Amino acid sequence: MHEGTVLGFDFGEKRIGVALGEPLLGIASPLLTISSEANDVRFAAIGKLVDEWQPSGFVVGLPAHMDGNPHAMTALCRKFAQRLHGRYQLPVWLVDERLTSAIAEGLLEEAGVRGRKQKPVLDQVAAQAIVMAWFEDQGERVS
Repeated sequence: MHEGTVLGFDFGEKRIGVALGEPLLGIASPLLTISSEANDVRFAAIGKLVDEWQPSGFVVGLPAHMDGNPHAMTALCRKFAQRLHGRYQLPVWLVDERLTSAIAEGLLEEAGVRGRKQKPVLDQVAAQAIVMAWFEDQGERVS
């Protein structure tokens, strides 16, 4: 098991959900959602998180069709993961994110957050689900 705090990402073209994970404790928490399509804005926000949390690695959700075949977002997530590694020289793991949005919706429903109230936090809770999945299966290491 990897030691040290990790930042988890649910990558999207308009929003990136971010979660914090503590592998030794097996705890993941939603952190924030970066809402921007501009890479410089996104990476400025990520840079602030890296400075604040001093992560030892990153976990990125890797989307695919339900049958496991890649689609357009699969390549974009791989590119995002490569950029993270290139900028911060930290290990990056890719984790199958199929069904994490459904898991996130379920977690929010259980917490009493329903309907439109879910939208602002859905991506960060999906990132939390991605980190929790990584705790169980370390996934594919990019770096």
